[in-house]
Parts: sequence; structure tokens; C-alpha cells
Amino acid sequence: MRKTGLFFGSFNPVHVGHMVIANFMATQTDLDEVWLVVSPQNPHKAKSSLARDHDRLHLVRLAIGDNPNLRASDIEFSLPQPSYTIDTLTYLREKYPERSFTLIMGGDNLATLHKWKNYELILRDFSIYVYQRPSYDLGALAEHDNVQIWEAPLMQISASYIRKCIKEGQSVQYLVPEAVFGYLENSALYRK
Repeated sequence: MRKTGLFFGSFNPVHVGHMVIANFMATQTDLDEVWLVVSPQNPHKAKSSLARDHDRLHLVRLAIGDNPNLRASDIEFSLPQPSYTIDTLTYLREKYPERSFTLIMGGDNLATLHKWKNYELILRDFSIYVYQRPSYDLGALAEHDNVQIWEAPLMQISASYIRKCIKEGQSVQYLVPEAVFGYLENSALYRK
């Protein structure tokens, strides 16, 4: 059975920090591959700050390039919104019975997992790979049998900082993958 890691995010825009984590999980754990799942609407984030779904998906595809271990996924685009992780996981498990799915998340998300819809089912039915974030207490769920903590290299880069730089006409070179930088330089995305 193919072991697929699911790295959910707004990727607004995708940056090198996202790619380092995705590649680490795909190459330095027992996962066979990682899907970067572009979320159309996180129930906990205001939609107004998001670039269009397909623009963000396109940037993720550019970031991945020809890396055989990574894949961009628009699976949530066709599911009811807002997207809840448990619904997406249930759908993927039915659609791809030949794969086992592992959730990838930061330690900050693990600490608030108990607020997620049907979080008990996620913990019961799926493994969760957590990348530790500095200055976040992982909480009680870090001891759960289905949770594994990984020391992935982390970068202090945020998509909101990148959007601010673009809006102010400052360079984001080296903060985003080269193909993404090239696209953003010749696009109106995030400039208004």
C-alpha cells in the first residue's frame, strides 16, 4: 500500500518553507510521496485575503516542478465548503483504497486539533506527522499513538510577509521557489 502524506494549506502563496517541509516528509520519513493539498477555504481563515484557488494551485505546481515525490492536489475544490479535514480524508480514503493517508501538520495545529470537526476520528483512523514549530507547546495529543513528531528544518517565513512585500514592490526572490518568483514577477497577483 502506497503511503501518501497530505500537507494541507492555503499556500497563499507557496514559499520555500512549505517546500522544505514537504520534501523532508517525502524523503526523510517512511512516506512514499506528499500531496500539497490546496485548500479553497480554511474554516478558520477569512476568505477575502486568499488569491483565487486556481492561481494558488498553479503556484504550487510551479514550485513542485518535476519532483517525483511531490504532487499538487485540488481535491478540496470539488468538495463542499468550507473544507473540513475529516471530510477530505474520508473522501480520499474511499477514492484511493490502495493508499494509506497520513496527515502532515505543524505543532501549532496539533495543539488546537481538539477544536477540529471530528478530531477523534482523525486521531483514530489516520497517522499524523507533526513538524515541531519553535515556541509552541504540542499539547496532550503529542503522546497519542498515531502521532509522530519530526524534527524538520524550519524557516521563519510567512505567506502574509511575502504578500506584504509584493504589495509594497519589494523583492521576494529566494523566499519563494524560483519558478514561483518568475511567475509572480510577471503577474498582478498580490499587487493590489
